[in-house]
Amino acid sequence: MPEAASIRTSAGLLPSLAPLLHGWLPRQRWFAGKGQLVTGFSLVSATELLPLTGPGPGLLHLLLGVRRPAAGTSARDCYQLLLGVRHTLPPPLAPALIGRPADGPLAGRTVYEGLRDPRLAELILERLRTPGSSGALRFDRFDGAPAVPGGLRARPLEAEQSNSSLVYGDAYILKFFRRVQPGPNPDLELPLALARAGCARVPTPVAWYESADPLPYTLGVLQPFLRGSRDGWVLALDALAAGSPFTDEARALGRVTAEVHTALADGLPTVELRRPHTERLARAMNRRLDEAARAVPALGPYAPRLRAAFDAIAGLGHAGRGWRAQRVHGDLHLGQALHQAPPPGAGAPGGGDRWSLIDFEGEPARPLNERRRPQPPVRDIAGILRSFDYAARTHRPWNPDWAERCRAAYCEGYAEAAGSDPREEPELLRAYETDKAVYEAVYEARHRPDWLPVPMAAIDRLAAAPLRPPAR
Repeated sequence: MPEAASIRTSAGLLPSLAPLLHGWLPRQRWFAGKGQLVTGFSLVSATELLPLTGPGPGLLHLLLGVRRPAAGTSARDCYQLLLGVRHTLPPPLAPALIGRPADGPLAGRTVYEGLRDPRLAELILERLRTPGSSGALRFDRFDGAPAVPGGLRARPLEAEQSNSSLVYGDAYILKFFRRVQPGPNPDLELPLALARAGCARVPTPVAWYESADPLPYTLGVLQPFLRGSRDGWVLALDALAAGSPFTDEARALGRVTAEVHTALADGLPTVELRRPHTERLARAMNRRLDEAARAVPALGPYAPRLRAAFDAIAGLGHAGRGWRAQRVHGDLHLGQALHQAPPPGAGAPGGGDRWSLIDFEGEPARPLNERRRPQPPVRDIAGILRSFDYAARTHRPWNPDWAERCRAAYCEGYAEAAGSDPREEPELLRAYETDKAVYEAVYEARHRPDWLPVPMAAIDRLAAAPLRPPAR
């Protein structure tokens, strides 16, 4: 494939696109600045993956700096855009329209969301099949991965929020990162480490592409598509609706989580959290609680007991207690676990540990250096435990016993594979589960007020739990 040309030097490109993007960007589900004005743009890089002046559709890759107000200052994010360019937009692509520049190098053309065009989406797969560079973009692939076939039809996934994904022929899925930060993205870094460690619980990256000019950004990762799999959230809701237990599935998921944690600890550096670290951890949790209590008044009466749970961690560190920290998933919940149905005649659906974990990006809103920081594995465990509570609360009448049985089975399964039960560290588990529930309370109050009782029930339970004084 010929080297793609760069149009970064085209001084009129960004001014001509800016009026269109001012209106289009804030309407996208993956745009982080909901409800905020865009105050300006800057061009990080621009690469023509298909010529913009030819008879067919052109394809323009942009890394775009976006400025918006934030707490009296100005925040700058970087977004990845893939823009299609045509003279006339075919009717099936009408929903992808961004606009028509009035001037500049694209004047008189139609600009649209390129990922919605199967022809352009298939070009991205074609480029991923062969390592090399195109303008500011560098394409690479995993040495042990089989060759990717060409000619696979592309279709977008509709359920994504913070990123976009394309499925190719039900064989591969490409995650297209939208809001990007310089440095290795954990959703590439951790699955690569797990693949090299021989862990089969996470789909192995097949290929990926990055920007090396002027800063390294991870932009997209191609992995096998687990066709026919269903996520744990859907399976849990189905079990609740049918009045069925979910303990076999929960126990198997606990074992798989432990296998992934063990492989990450073996393949990547670990650290020991001692007194200074536990003090910083408790301060950060207390700070988030203070901010949450201001945003959600219902948290106020619980704040002293919740704060005591965080302070107990600092107290244990002060008494000489330490915990191992390692790389973890960072945003684990039932929706991030995929279950593949067993072959016919293979037994019950929950058997065989047929779980895979996906989406190792962590919480996209957090800084990349924070998401790449080693943390206690219990952070992931707390996320799954909270997810069982959420599932149980969707059922009418509320079924807390179902959630408690799942929580216990998950911890038992984890202990079977890891050799230690997370419930043996009650202070640490309580602190992380409390921190997660506080975050959930803020999210629900802002976005889904009808769901606020879900985290508040956990807040009530966690605040009532007895605290064990630190050993002396």
